[in-house]
Amino acid sequence: MESLCIQCKGKGLCGKPCKILARFIDKAPKVKLHFSGSSPPEIFVGRNDYPNVFSGILSPPEKGETSIFSSPEEWYKKKLSIEQILDFRGQLIYGRKKSHIKSQESMKKVIQEIALASKPVSTEFFLKKQPTMDFNSSKMFTIMMNSAPVEKVILEENPFVNKKVDYIVSDYNAKSVTAINELYKSKILVSHLQKLLSAGLLGLKTQRKMVPTRWAITAVDDIISKELLKKIRFYPEINEILVFNSEYNGNHYEILLLPDKFSFEVIEAEIPGNVWNPTMNLSFMKDYESFYGRKNYAESVTGAYYANRLAVCEFFEKVKKQASVLVLREVRPEYYAPLGVGILREVSRDAFNKAPERAESLEDAFRIMQSRMKIDINKFREISELLKNYGKQKRLNNWV
Repeated sequence: MESLCIQCKGKGLCGKPCKILARFIDKAPKVKLHFSGSSPPEIFVGRNDYPNVFSGILSPPEKGETSIFSSPEEWYKKKLSIEQILDFRGQLIYGRKKSHIKSQESMKKVIQEIALASKPVSTEFFLKKQPTMDFNSSKMFTIMMNSAPVEKVILEENPFVNKKVDYIVSDYNAKSVTAINELYKSKILVSHLQKLLSAGLLGLKTQRKMVPTRWAITAVDDIISKELLKKIRFYPEINEILVFNSEYNGNHYEILLLPDKFSFEVIEAEIPGNVWNPTMNLSFMKDYESFYGRKNYAESVTGAYYANRLAVCEFFEKVKKQASVLVLREVRPEYYAPLGVGILREVSRDAFNKAPERAESLEDAFRIMQSRMKIDINKFREISELLKNYGKQKRLNNWV
């Protein structure tokens, strides 16, 4: 199957041309060891061999407005296809270097200046070798190609830094959790907050260090939603059953809100033939939390769980309500290349920008959801922890 290309990375184990690699070959930039380009801005910090990790800057070998090369918010806003996104990703060069997460070398300082920027930054690269065309893939972040060891990187202009970002980053007495929530309240994009944390720009002065991008993505979503939940748990419950839905590039969401105290569950189904499930068997992942929250990482759904929860919490904060939430995601064959957790956050957010469908009963809600789903919804119902607990506890209004 063509979806194998995400696992074999273009080695042709499926017996067919790799759809992902084909896009990159078509857009492969002609790069010299010395070039200049406009970073979107984008950085990446790896996690292998932690605390000695690869970190670096991504940039195309050209200058101009390149923000869309790495912005999940813009990808979803413009409804870019997977092909269009891969075209952008294929043009980026990842100049990287290995160092300790607390290193103070010059490369780290440039990475931090790029992370601070809210607009593309003209950057000069001196590579040691030509970029290697093999892609790095994960559910957490978008595919990266063209990695190369870098000798040095020089900024050719002063980055444009938001005043609030500059102020918070300069506060060495603010803990990272406080800093992230303060910047979020100031409307700084979540994707930007993740770069700041990853670059080691947040937290107490003595504790600052680079954070692997994979960890930073989840940490920011988790921190913000936990802060919102402190208020949400005291909001009144909704008084009707609501259904929301959204879809993008083979990621289909059905979100069910039930009248109850806050609880949250995400169940993902990987339809055979999609990017993560080349087998012929239907695959499910699920994670759940009660009113009292989670103590452990969502090992099954991983980063998407926290991205979905943030979208849900933003909606509850907007309407000043709470509910029990069941998020169902179908990962369809059309999703043949990973676009990262960021686009799942945006798909979930957009579901709440639409008017909800109101159901007269739980069965009516399932009928509504099933009308758009390819998988039998009863398969989700059978494994849902939230549905097992829903309605079991008598409520005060039962006695009125």
